[in-house]
Amino acid sequence: MADRRLQVFHAVARHLSFTKAGEALHMTQPAVTFQIKQLEERFNARLFDRGGGRISLTSAGELVLDYAERILGLSNELDIRVAEMTGEMSGSLLVGASTTIAEFMLPPILGEFNVRHPQVRARLTVAHSEAIGNAIAAHTLDIGLIESHANHPSLQCEICGDDELQVVCTPNHPLARRGEVDARGLLAHDFIAREPGSGTREVTDDYLRACGVEPEKLRILMELSSPEALKGVVATGLGCSIVSRASFEKERQLGTLIAVPLRPRLKRTLSLVYPKDRFRSKVVLTFVDFARKKLRELSV
Repeated sequence: MADRRLQVFHAVARHLSFTKAGEALHMTQPAVTFQIKQLEERFNARLFDRGGGRISLTSAGELVLDYAERILGLSNELDIRVAEMTGEMSGSLLVGASTTIAEFMLPPILGEFNVRHPQVRARLTVAHSEAIGNAIAAHTLDIGLIESHANHPSLQCEICGDDELQVVCTPNHPLARRGEVDARGLLAHDFIAREPGSGTREVTDDYLRACGVEPEKLRILMELSSPEALKGVVATGLGCSIVSRASFEKERQLGTLIAVPLRPRLKRTLSLVYPKDRFRSKVVLTFVDFARKKLRELSV
C-alpha cells in the first residue's frame, strides 16, 4: 500500500548503499537508482550526497527518512489490522533463512505451518546470515532464521537451538580413517570453504582462531555459496570441508561422504531474528512460536 519509492528510499538510507539496498529488495542497482531519482524529482530536492564512493543523507533526506519510517510502519500495520478483523489467520509471511537452514531444516517447518494455516502465504528468501539480518533491519523481511548471532542494534536475536559442524571427506581421504580431527590437522589437506559472509564460514573461522589457527593458513581451493555444490566438490576427492551435520545425511547413508567430528566439538547456535520495536502481526507471532519449538526439537 505504501509508495514503492519510499520503500526503496528507506532501504538505501538504512544501508547507505544502492547495491546493498538492491540486494535486500531483490532489485537491480539501476532500478534502485531510478526510484530514488523519481523521489528526488517529486520533492525537488537532493536526498543523498554522493562522493568518494560513499553516500550520506542530506538534510532533506533525513527529514524524508523520519516520515518514511512512520508512513511505512503505519501502512504495514493498517494492512495487518484490517486483515485480522476477519478473525482468520491469513496474509503474507516474509521469511529469510541462511542457506543451510533453508535447504535442510526449514522445508518441513514451513510445510507443517502451511497445513495448520493454509491461508498464510509464505515467501522464502535464501541468503547468507549477514544479508538476512540486513533485510530484516530494512523491513523487507518479517523474520529470519540464521546460523549465527545477529548484532544489529535494531534486531531481536533469540537463540533456539544448536547445530554441530563436522569435517566431511570421501571414504578414501586420509582424514576418513581418524576418529576425530583437531584444527591443526586440517592444515595438511586441501580445503573447500563456504563463501565469506555465510554463517558457516563465520563460525568456522571463529573456531579456528579460538584453536590458535589462522583461517588464512588453510589450503583453500574454492569458496562456494551452496552447500550442495560444496558437497559435490568434496565428493570428487578434491579436498575436505566443514559443514552442518544436518546437511549431509543423504550422503552419509549412501556412503559417498564420511563425517569426522572436530576436537573440540564445533557447535553453533540457531537463531530467530526479528525487529525489536516494530509492530508484529498475529501471523508473524504465531510463526515465531512455531519455528522456535521446531528448531528446539531438531537440536535434541
